Amino acid sequence: MSRIAGVVALALLAAGCSDEPIINTGEPAPTATATDAPPSSARASNAHLVDAFDYVGHISDITGYYFTTPSGKWRCAILTRTKAGCQAASNWQSGLGIPDKREGNAVVVGSQGDPQFVTLEQPEFWLVPGPANVLPFNRILAAAGFRCNVQESGVSCLSEASGKGFTFSAQGYTPQYTDVPANAP
Repeated sequence: MSRIAGVVALALLAAGCSDEPIINTGEPAPTATATDAPPSSARASNAHLVDAFDYVGHISDITGYYFTTPSGKWRCAILTRTKAGCQAASNWQSGLGIPDKREGNAVVVGSQGDPQFVTLEQPEFWLVPGPANVLPFNRILAAAGFRCNVQESGVSCLSEASGKGFTFSAQGYTPQYTDVPANAP
């Protein structure tokens, strides 16, 4: 134990006596802006994963992982290695019903790039024939480079390649993934 204490003390002494000069120009240190902020480096939780096999579906030549929310309000999918997104379940041509009046009838995050609202010409996130299985509250569907979950606060999806994602509900939208808390029931 005394040997470890000696090594630590020697390391601290050596660090304090460095030959590197300290230059102070008197200018304030640069600060990052919100647009400079990198995606969160926090690792997404795997504590509440579901079996992705229970959600897989094939439409033409597209393989996807389709789900509906427990409320039945939204239909969502992870389309293999390309994007994850959601549309309204009642009338896919209409908007999502989010109060900040976003344009489009779907919210999408691609494998790269920012999440966005888009206007789709056909229902890309509906399993046909359906219905898709319900993704229960506080469970995570992770497949093909994306992950999505449904919580009381809304639906959230993330591109694991870019670290970018979205969370939305009938109350609003944020361009950020919200992970399921590790202690969620």
